[in-house]
Amino acid sequence: MHAFDVLSDPVRRRTLELIAKREHASGEIVTVIEAEFGISQSAVSQHLRILRDAGFANVRIEGARRCYSIDPSGFEDVQAWLDQIRQYWSSKMEALATEIERGKRSGKTS
Repeated sequence: MHAFDVLSDPVRRRTLELIAKREHASGEIVTVIEAEFGISQSAVSQHLRILRDAGFANVRIEGARRCYSIDPSGFEDVQAWLDQIRQYWSSKMEALATEIERGKRSGKTS
């Protein structure tokens, strides 16, 4: 599954928001997600598996608990894509800044 397919789901985005702040036990995640989205524990578990498989979440087993935290490697594809877009906009913004400076030097005001 592509990174943006993973991130397109609001349940997975909310889960990532939770575990970005601190590590959470799966039961804590289920409680929040069930309350906010009205989905079952089984459905939350499927979303957690997708996040793990896609490299967005790490799981640590602590006795009977599974504790989830952010895995930054999942965001590498997203960052690479954003870098490409940023390059495009950087050149456009630089050109705009140049034109603004030219306008200031020529005494034009708008």
